[in-house]
Amino acid sequence: MLFPSLLSMATVALAAAETMTLSEVLNANNKTLSTLNSLLASQPALSAALASASPITILAPSNDAFSKLLSTSAGMAVSKDPSMVAALLEYHVLNGTFNSSAFTTTAQFVPSLLTNQTFTNVTGGQVVMGMLSGKTVKLMSGLKETSTVTTADVMFTGGVIHIIDTVLTIPLSPANSAVDSELTALAGALTTTSLVSAVDNLKDVTIFAPSNAAFQAIGSATSSLSTTQLSSILEYHIINGTVGYSTLLMTGLANETFPSLMGTELMVEATDKKVFVNSAQVTITDIIVANGVMHVINNVLNPSNSTAKANTAATTQAVAFAGASSASTVPFTSGISATTTAPSASTMTAGAEKAYGTMGVAAMIGMGVIAGAF
Repeated sequence: MLFPSLLSMATVALAAAETMTLSEVLNANNKTLSTLNSLLASQPALSAALASASPITILAPSNDAFSKLLSTSAGMAVSKDPSMVAALLEYHVLNGTFNSSAFTTTAQFVPSLLTNQTFTNVTGGQVVMGMLSGKTVKLMSGLKETSTVTTADVMFTGGVIHIIDTVLTIPLSPANSAVDSELTALAGALTTTSLVSAVDNLKDVTIFAPSNAAFQAIGSATSSLSTTQLSSILEYHIINGTVGYSTLLMTGLANETFPSLMGTELMVEATDKKVFVNSAQVTITDIIVANGVMHVINNVLNPSNSTAKANTAATTQAVAFAGASSASTVPFTSGISATTTAPSASTMTAGAEKAYGTMGVAAMIGMGVIAGAF
């Protein structure tokens, strides 16, 4: 019978693929992966490490994916810096074997081999988010840039390769991520208080980042804040030592209190697929940053009003600063401008995900330093 014969042939082919080494599989797919092969050849230490690593998952950008990157001056600058090339390649290797069937409609945050502290400060390695969208695996990296798996489950002796259509973006520092996510009021407030380096160099953080509209809503109060008061307010938006991705906020961290960087506790509450922090709702989830994760919120939190709670049934929340009113302009934004408008600037409800367009390549020129500068 023809069908059993074909099935037998497919089984033999799969078994053969699983016994091929990484280099053999990469060479066999050189027509699609020649740029990746060339970059790996320029990194002999990494290539040798990958040859014996197991179990791993390689997210392999196609030649077309690298062409999109290398067609820009920023991409060419990346390709000429060996340390950045090494970091970029390491970020495309996940710890563990994740076949396409391992991904579901629930987001997974999988550690990569990128542990170089020049680029990341997350225990266990910087993560890549993966989830199923229809029948396709989508991957999210820095600035919520999305890559699509175009060819899945290319097996080799040490694990599996998935070919992707867009080069992953190494997550930027919180300050740089804020700028490119159109959180320019937060970026400006960090600059005003000289907290940029301090926040960017923290390890394992969860940052609740007020939107520009949230800062504008308390605009009348911002001009009277001292630098010390503004610093305390900003530090109140940071949980230090815990990286709370959206899946954890909805489950393990939900309905608990956590000490903020300034000391006063924050209350995280999850209800009806929404996440609230004190009197604010999370509106954009999972902007992966160099030292953890950032979630956008629609209210500025007030450490002097730490018992303020959100009305979970309401679409908007009362400001946490008594007597404050909206300003005609967004405070702290003077002199702050983005190099690109990233997908992370798009409004999205907590827990929801969508596919985005191509990489904000211009952002990659500054991705090599955790502590950004303005």
